[in-house]
Amino acid sequence: MKAPKTFEEGMTRLEDILAKMQSDDTSLAESVKLYAEAASLVEYCSRTLGKVSLQIEEIDSRLAAAGEAPEGPEVKNDVEEQR
Repeated sequence: MKAPKTFEEGMTRLEDILAKMQSDDTSLAESVKLYAEAASLVEYCSRTLGKVSLQIEEIDSRLAAAGEAPEGPEVKNDVEEQR
């Protein structure tokens, strides 16, 4: 199995594997191979999400340090209530 180039490619392959594993035509031996591939893809996707999460936290930290914290619904409502 080659590693996916993107998170989306990994997720698409996981969906394909799930469909094959649910098929009555897939043998037990093939299911085990597919399971092993899926485990690797889950690890890749999880690692990728972790990296993205850290990037988002870093961006939020920089914005907060610069006094430009992103406005979510709670922040916007607080500002409106103070007026």
